[in-house]
Amino acid sequence: MTTAAAPRELGEVGPVAAPSTLSERLSSGAHPDAQRAFAAAREQFLDRSRIDMGALATTLGIDRTSLFRWVGNRDQLLTEVLWSFAAPTLTHADRATAGISGGERIAAVLTRFVDDLIAAGFFREFLRSEPARALRLLTTKASPVQRRYVATVEWLIHRELGDRPLAGAIDARDLAYLLARVSESFMFSDLITGDPPSSERAGVAFRLLLRVDG
Repeated sequence: MTTAAAPRELGEVGPVAAPSTLSERLSSGAHPDAQRAFAAAREQFLDRSRIDMGALATTLGIDRTSLFRWVGNRDQLLTEVLWSFAAPTLTHADRATAGISGGERIAAVLTRFVDDLIAAGFFREFLRSEPARALRLLTTKASPVQRRYVATVEWLIHRELGDRPLAGAIDARDLAYLLARVSESFMFSDLITGDPPSSERAGVAFRLLLRVDG
C-alpha cells in the first residue's frame, strides 16, 4: 500500500484517515477504468439521477462484473461520490474563514459546511429519494464517510486549539465526534425528526460546545 502524503487542505484529511480500496485506486492514478466509472457515476449524481449499476455499466459499454471489479458495489461507489462533494466543500469553508482562528473558526467552518450541503439540491435529492441508505452511509460505520468527517474535524481542532482543547476538558477525538454528530443532527433533521435542516441552529450548538461566546 502506498503511503499517503500529509494533507495540505482540509478536504484531504478524510481519505488519509479512513481510506477505502476505491479511494486508493482513484488517488493513485493507476486505474483509469475506475476513474472513468467514478466520473460517470458522479455526473449522474450531480444530475440528480439515481446511480444504477446496470445502467452505469451499459453507459460505459461494459458488463456489471467488470464494473464491480473496477469500483466495488453500489454502496462503495456511492461513498466515494458523496465524499467527492464533501471534500471540496470542507476546503472551501476552511479557506473562506481564513481571517479568524481558534474555536470561532472551527464553528464557522462547520456552520458553512452544513449550510452548503443543505443548499445543495443534488445532495438533498439523494436524501429524499434514498433516506435509509443515505443515513446509513453518512452517519454509521457502514461506510468511511463519518470516520472521515470526524477525523477532519479532529484535525481542525488540533490545528486551531492544540492538543488540549478547552483547557483539556475533553479529548480532541471526543470533541470532534460531538461536533460531527451535531452536524448530522441539523443537516439531516428532516430525516431524523421531521424538522427542517438548519445551519443556523447547528452554528449555535457548535459555538456552545466550543465555548466561543464565553
